[in-house]
Amino acid sequence: MKIENPNPIEWRFSERAQQLQSSFIREILKITQRPEIISFAGGLPSPATFPVERMKQAYDTVLTSAGKVALQYGPTDGFPPLREWIANQLSQNGAKIVPEQILMTSGSQQALDLLGKVLIDEGSRVLVETPSYLGALQAFSVYRPEFKSVQTDDHGLVPKSIDAVAEGARLLYSLPNFQNPTGRSLSVERRVELVETCARLGLPLIEDDPYGALSYKGEPMPKMVAMNPDGVIYMGSFSKVLTPGIRLGYVCAPLPLVRRLELAKQAADLHTAQLTQMVVHDVVKDGFLDQHIPTIRELYGNQCQAMLDALTEHFPSEAHWTRPEGGMFIWVTLPKQINAMTLLDQAIAAKVAFVPGAPFYANEAETNTLRLSFVTVPPERIREGIAILGQLIKAML
Repeated sequence: MKIENPNPIEWRFSERAQQLQSSFIREILKITQRPEIISFAGGLPSPATFPVERMKQAYDTVLTSAGKVALQYGPTDGFPPLREWIANQLSQNGAKIVPEQILMTSGSQQALDLLGKVLIDEGSRVLVETPSYLGALQAFSVYRPEFKSVQTDDHGLVPKSIDAVAEGARLLYSLPNFQNPTGRSLSVERRVELVETCARLGLPLIEDDPYGALSYKGEPMPKMVAMNPDGVIYMGSFSKVLTPGIRLGYVCAPLPLVRRLELAKQAADLHTAQLTQMVVHDVVKDGFLDQHIPTIRELYGNQCQAMLDALTEHFPSEAHWTRPEGGMFIWVTLPKQINAMTLLDQAIAAKVAFVPGAPFYANEAETNTLRLSFVTVPPERIREGIAILGQLIKAML
């Protein structure tokens, strides 16, 4: 029976809910779904790299051989054979990572949320790069931290700048490999200095590494978690090397922390899908990624070079950009008088999209910056889109 004329509910949202904000990138993506738009906006992997047939084969294998297990609830920390595989992958340069340190998550974005929930109180100081990954800023913002920006330059995070802002900090969040949004990478020397600095300060260091395998030269940099497993929290994901649709990530942390993360995950979703984990393990366990990842590197490397060439040809000399050696992004710095938000409006009218740089800053945004992603756009469309952007920028000088 339907109730007649009920009083309308006046929703009273929590203070936390009232401060939630939509991802600027996600809002742009709603616009860029139109096929006529040349979109450099999304941080989406190229669908051309998705191993559809291998995934289909793995689903068939898992459901045929262990369907009742795969379709059942699973342990919160994850499917043991997959956690063991990950631990073995991370055990390098003499470091020994054990499966008990691995917690499977529903994408690395959940790992960020769990870390924020466990480590951050309202007003806690959190150190981030300048600029930093927007998704991390969003995830941590829910817990109302005080963000402090760590200095960066053309070579990424500057370890010497940490001491000035480290007092009372709960964590430092970093993306050392082909950073989102800048494409920059930390040198081996800076990695060592960063780990040593955080160890000296007793400061937990988060090493977020979704792009590390995507070095165009096939020479991945050393992982900081191997330098100090007791002080570095490592985050990984299968989104960029298999497919983001499976929503499977993981965090590797010291045992006292990983247990707290597990308890927080129990309250969030009980566990990550058992079927997905078993399928991914079937795909990766026999070395499939060793053959698959080089094809991604080649594709992305070629498209990155196409964009770099187009930028050189069409952008004014007053603009500057990064030259990444891996990953998915190029970061552009325009003359100070150009606001990237204003440029975006004009670009969308001309059927080109990108992400303005301002949302990637926790403090003191630089409005003359923008992020370009090249991995989902073929070279001829890259050249066309960059030529249009170049004309618009020159007109604003």
